Amino acid sequence: MFLSVFDMFKVGIGPSSSHTMGPMVAAARFLDLMRASPFDFAGLRASLHGSLAFTGVGHASDRATILGLAGFVPETYDAERAEAALAAIKTDRVIPHDDLGALRFDPARDLIFDYDTALAGHANGMILMATDAQGDVILRQVYYSIGGGFVLTEEELAAGKDTDDGPPVPYPFKSAAEMLEMARDSGRSIADMKRANEISRGGAEHLAGGTARIWEVMNACIERGLAAQGTLPGGLNIRRRAHDIHQALQAEYGMNLTAPHTINDWIATYAIAVNEENAAGGQVVTAPTNGAAGVVPAVIRYWLDHVPGAGADRIDEFLLTAAAIGGLVKYNASISGAEAGCQAEVGSAAAMAAAGLCAVMGGSPGQIENAAEIALEHHLGMTCDPVKGLVQVPCIERNGLGAIKAVSAASLALRGNGQHFVPLDACIETMRQTGADMSEKYKETSLGGLAVNVPNC
Repeated sequence: MFLSVFDMFKVGIGPSSSHTMGPMVAAARFLDLMRASPFDFAGLRASLHGSLAFTGVGHASDRATILGLAGFVPETYDAERAEAALAAIKTDRVIPHDDLGALRFDPARDLIFDYDTALAGHANGMILMATDAQGDVILRQVYYSIGGGFVLTEEELAAGKDTDDGPPVPYPFKSAAEMLEMARDSGRSIADMKRANEISRGGAEHLAGGTARIWEVMNACIERGLAAQGTLPGGLNIRRRAHDIHQALQAEYGMNLTAPHTINDWIATYAIAVNEENAAGGQVVTAPTNGAAGVVPAVIRYWLDHVPGAGADRIDEFLLTAAAIGGLVKYNASISGAEAGCQAEVGSAAAMAAAGLCAVMGGSPGQIENAAEIALEHHLGMTCDPVKGLVQVPCIERNGLGAIKAVSAASLALRGNGQHFVPLDACIETMRQTGADMSEKYKETSLGGLAVNVPNC
């Protein structure tokens, strides 16, 4: 099993990796399918199902689908160009393409939120269709946005989770137990094994440049979030808090009477800054999702700014270790809130961040696995119940608390010797089972929990 660090950490746009980035990626894939088809097309249609329908407006799933059909992709997204394209499509009811021609598309008629028809493969389902001159559908594909910006066709999903068909990697661990065994046998750290896997596929230069780019985007997101003020879009009138909290923390810094627990405020504020940017539709890095994008960068920033001996030259070690843990969670359970609740998003992110921090603070493979298990275990059962379908309440604060838990988990693990009662594999399987048993009301549909017990305006 191989999931790249660049699968777990992808540069994209807010507010949601599964509901915004996923539909955009699916639409781009559909355009490629059209280009490979022998048919002449005249129009486009789309329908969103399950969680994509129920919380699609709040997550901008409709906008993302339209923009994807217009040729936009998350990695190179330009907000100004996107707004101009959306306005033109709404007015002209046409999506122009140099190679496919002018395709009829009326957003009010040709994009449907289907609340009644659930697709069998995953809660985040969508159908994209291309029509001929008479308006008949001549090409159709079902896509599933399975979390973290990952998109599979109906056929790919049916073929199984492990769709990697590349050459073998040196350390192909599919479980934490295999990971620890390979570490013992090889004498290598988790990061070193992950690095060897990455280099075998993409080369050392690609790896070094890519991980540097990931942190560059993460840190820039923190800085924008700490600087920005005002109210978040979406109608809840949520005021940005990261700027004011950060200003207060800076004013207090170095004061003798500052309480030790104030460090938690620093950690939380870094995470809140990221997720306020995500909620505003800014550029973020999936870590492993947009909804949980603040946890990993917040813990890295805490380590760099507040832990003696930290250095930017080891950020790749943090990211590689975190990606190894995230890959295990995704492969054996889920990182999708629509599939398993927020335990799969913030819980997974906390496990990844705890593992990364433990690694750069000198933890052994056993201690790293322990750190990940502690962090994930104490998110088990967490629901995904966003108010008004927006990635704001409780999502933004939840990232702050997830980052704090990650630091605590790493610290506890470092106090031990790596031996512990609950294996990470058992915790991941428990999360999968809990997600399967969880009511759909609590899996990113905004039909239960805080979403119905808190006023939406």
